[in-house]
Amino acid sequence: VQLQASGGGLVQAGGSLRLSCAASGRTFSSYALGWFRQAPGKEREFVAAISWSGGSTYHADSVKGRFTMSRDNAKNTVYLQMNSLKPEDTAVYYCAARRNSGSGYFTEILTYDYWGQGTQVTVSS
Repeated sequence: VQLQASGGGLVQAGGSLRLSCAASGRTFSSYALGWFRQAPGKEREFVAAISWSGGSTYHADSVKGRFTMSRDNAKNTVYLQMNSLKPEDTAVYYCAARRNSGSGYFTEILTYDYWGQGTQVTVSS
C-alpha cells in the first residue's frame, strides 16, 4: 500500500489543522493505521492509532483531548483533526499502516509496515 499525507501548514498557537492520509490498494480497510511525528533533533514519536474498523482509537497523552484520529474506509483515507495546537506540536507528521492487524491498534513504530512521506506542521507562538 502507498500512503500520501497532506494538510500540514503554518498555524498560530490555538489554531486547528486537519491532516489527511490517502492510501492506495484494495486492502486498506483491513489495515490498522497510525500517526507519528518527528520534531527537529528528536526521535519519531507516536501520536494516535486506529483499528481497521475505526472502532478503537488511542491517542498519546500529549495530544489527548486536542487531536482526534478517524478513518473513512470507503475513501481509503485516514484523518488527524488537530485542535488547540501548541508550538510543541511542530513536527513532520507521518501516517503508517500495518497489515494483519486483527481488531487492535498499535503504538510501536516498528510494528508498522508502510509509511507515508510526511507533512510539515508548524505552530507559531
